[in-house]
Amino acid sequence: MLQTPSGGAGSGTAAAESRLMSIGAVLNVLRDEFPEVTISKIRFLESEGLIEPQRTPSGYRKFSPEDVERLGHVLRMQRDHYLPLRVIREHLDALERGESVQLPSVGRPHDGTEGESPVGVPTAARVGRAELLAAAEIDEEQLAEWESYGLIAPLPDGGYDAEAVTIAALVVELGRFGIEPRHLRAMKAAAERDAGLVDQVVAPLRRHRNPQTRAHAEARARELAGLTVKLHAALVQTALGVRLP
Repeated sequence: MLQTPSGGAGSGTAAAESRLMSIGAVLNVLRDEFPEVTISKIRFLESEGLIEPQRTPSGYRKFSPEDVERLGHVLRMQRDHYLPLRVIREHLDALERGESVQLPSVGRPHDGTEGESPVGVPTAARVGRAELLAAAEIDEEQLAEWESYGLIAPLPDGGYDAEAVTIAALVVELGRFGIEPRHLRAMKAAAERDAGLVDQVVAPLRRHRNPQTRAHAEARARELAGLTVKLHAALVQTALGVRLP
């Protein structure tokens, strides 16, 4: 029988443990591609059985590189295909069994038409009402209530943009903690005030005759939106006296 070199097994275990990441580190990795992801979102996906991170004796989550890759797949399928978690879970399980599964997409097809980004992902994806209901796993009555509070609004053609799917998922997630849609009207009003402030900054650029300057306005708006989101999160944490792990 082969002899294990001194410290070999221990070294292997130590190497494996060194690859594990805290939930905060995972968040930092994912935010490069998914700026809207939160620790609550990761915990929610775990509670839904999409990932199973290891736990330390004291109860802290530890994620392997494979866990992070799986998380990326889940978030990508939500973003690009607007699928309910049940369908995503079934798809991932099928992949683990070695099966080849074709994912449906409820967004605009990637056919190279106007509006697509250079990487082939639609920048102005649309979903229908039925598709939004399926993606958020809600019913007509819930969606009508959210619309009455201004949390989600249909487009002139009756469809919804991609952000409506994100908002719906977050409203559902907050609802699991007892936060009702009517409680979110203040957040909606604050978001509109923030948007107004950003618009004041970029409006002169948007009115410029130079197309490159107008394009720069959109990039500046996205940058400012990201900064306001981060500031809001920091202010909420400070007000609550909590720190995210």
